[in-house]
Amino acid sequence: KAAGYRSQNALNVFLFARFSLPFVFLAAGIFVIFGLGYLAAKPTSIRLLAVIGSAYLGFYAPNIFISNAVTKRQHSIRRAWPDALDLLLICVESGISMELAMRRVADEIAAQSAPLAEELVLTTAELSFLPDRRVALENLGVRTGLDEVKSVMQALIQADRYGTPVAQALRVLAQESRDQRMNEAEKKAAALPPKLTVPMILFFLPVLIAVILGP
Repeated sequence: KAAGYRSQNALNVFLFARFSLPFVFLAAGIFVIFGLGYLAAKPTSIRLLAVIGSAYLGFYAPNIFISNAVTKRQHSIRRAWPDALDLLLICVESGISMELAMRRVADEIAAQSAPLAEELVLTTAELSFLPDRRVALENLGVRTGLDEVKSVMQALIQADRYGTPVAQALRVLAQESRDQRMNEAEKKAAALPPKLTVPMILFFLPVLIAVILGP
């Protein structure tokens, strides 16, 4: 779910890939190393180890693929989440219901983050059909796997349970989300000078010395 694959055969495809890819990678390793003569100068034990390593790579390849898909999807959702909260707050304050507000936000945020728009559309459908709204909101946090989304959903659940204004909770959460995004940007900016030290020493300093001492 976190990777965005929700078809009925998604799990079966993943299990089939984990079963078949080791044999595919093993056959490819044997063909490349022994058939094409790759690593011909190496001892036979090294070549056999490389073939076994290719089989292990085939076994873990589906996990690596799914992990990368989850990471990219979460990054897209995390980047667009503060803007989505601001739009959701505007819609709720204008008197639109939560279902229609999420649908409108999904249409507006699709250009910035298609995964987030997809999750909001699915949540809108669940809010309309599920008898318990709490389950629909919790499912959004579970599918995304992001703590910031889970905290917002818990706040909406509490607001719906105790009858507190949803707009007030969204306003506080939107501000916290913007502050968190700003803090992450400041951390990246603070970590930039140490990362630039080595390239500057290797590339800029020799050129600078050559220019100064050249004449």
